[in-house]
Amino acid sequence: MDLNQYRPNDYLLSFDKRRLQLDVIHGYLTQSYWSAGIPREVVERAVENSLCVGVYHQEKQVAFARLITDYATFAYLCDVFVLERARGQGLSKWMMEALQAHPQLQNLRRWLLATRDAHGLYAQFGFTPLPSPEPFMQLHTPNAYQTAAFLDQK
Repeated sequence: MDLNQYRPNDYLLSFDKRRLQLDVIHGYLTQSYWSAGIPREVVERAVENSLCVGVYHQEKQVAFARLITDYATFAYLCDVFVLERARGQGLSKWMMEALQAHPQLQNLRRWLLATRDAHGLYAQFGFTPLPSPEPFMQLHTPNAYQTAAFLDQK
């Protein structure tokens, strides 16, 4: 599979992790509602262990998405963002199209995601609310990056 796709106006979409700009990714995620304060080393480990896609404009990263997957049955989409200056260009849709077309992700039984404000975007790609959320459970530690146990690991 070609790791790169090009668009007019100097946009590049790539699955090549060597292109990822961790300063940009960490800078955005640490300010986001879903991972405020996330340490850089956690972002590095998450990227290392996930399928990631980035979009670049004139060599500068402007968008990102991360997929946690076993490549056989399941994928969890997370950390999707487009920097303010690059919004309105269809970049989030481009990343979603590229992820869903990825040859290693065909015929997965389930894709999941969580969002506060982008339901309209994901509905365009077949995502629907959980019809029966009761079977799903979570172990959620919202302040994980501020706990003494995490800080002791550093």
